[in-house]
Amino acid sequence: MSTDSRAADISALSRLSADIDLAADGKAAGFVRVPHSVHRSAYGWIPIPIVRIRNGDGPSVLMQAGNHGDEWEGQIGLGNLIRALRPEDIKGRLVILPSANFPAAMAGQRTSPIDDGNLNRSFPGNPEGTITQQIAYWIEHALLPGFDYGFDFHSGGSSLTYIPSALAARFDDAARMTKVTGMLKAFGAPVSYVASTPQGGGRTFTSACYRQGVLSMGTELGGGGLVTPGSLKVAEDGMRRLLAHIGLLQGEVPAPTKTRLTEVGGDEYYVYASDGGLFEPLVDLGAEVKAGQPAARIHFHHTPWREPEIVPFKRAGLVLCKRVPARCERGDCLFHLATDTAG
Repeated sequence: MSTDSRAADISALSRLSADIDLAADGKAAGFVRVPHSVHRSAYGWIPIPIVRIRNGDGPSVLMQAGNHGDEWEGQIGLGNLIRALRPEDIKGRLVILPSANFPAAMAGQRTSPIDDGNLNRSFPGNPEGTITQQIAYWIEHALLPGFDYGFDFHSGGSSLTYIPSALAARFDDAARMTKVTGMLKAFGAPVSYVASTPQGGGRTFTSACYRQGVLSMGTELGGGGLVTPGSLKVAEDGMRRLLAHIGLLQGEVPAPTKTRLTEVGGDEYYVYASDGGLFEPLVDLGAEVKAGQPAARIHFHHTPWREPEIVPFKRAGLVLCKRVPARCERGDCLFHLATDTAG
């Protein structure tokens, strides 16, 4: 059986379908239809916005945001890109899925209000599963095959805030890592990092790309439930530089900016709440910290006569990410670090 035949068979299993031709020339906007029969709409469907822009020969690129619904910078940045780009601005094919977990985006939540599904923990999906599992299945098996690149724009959402960053998985393949590092440098976020994450067996969009032979990278563009002019500029300028770097976007792009190349390793890079209470950070984003340095105090407002508990950093590094809400429970991530690496 040919690759095209296998893809067609897999796509046929999915209940989802796009109402525009994703391979045609020119520019078109429409929806991915997710059948959803509920009390108010017996034969209804959930409309996930999707856009295709194609002009001539060149790379085939998928850009998505809203994988987590409360991460806004990528969704706004891709919306601005959709309105600005014309077919003559590119060489190749660009498909944009600006709010991939659309129910979550409409609710302003990380996860779907329909099934509590976390799309970025639901790949490779299930065509007979929950709404989120069905979306994941369609993205990995019906949409991704045939693309050269997949870019996934995240931020810290409602519970975390980041130094605006670009990120990618670490691969053993040196040639692949050279390409990935080139993309991180082209995006030009203030910080870029690579992380040792599951490749073929993972449940994220990055792993879905790896399984489908698609080269990928992502971002963490701020967060805290906010959009700032600075984080949005990093997103929009980086998107254009990245598309130009891989040969899709033609013409002038924003001037290059230098990125700090780092890595994020295992558990010692993270600080977690040791108990439920109120999180008092003792450092802020961008701080350089040492192993054993106090990271936070957990205050027990239900028993305020207790002394706060001090939680330390386990290693030295750059404070890349910090929790936003003060109220925390045992196991909540309070910080994570990054350490410099050669690029």
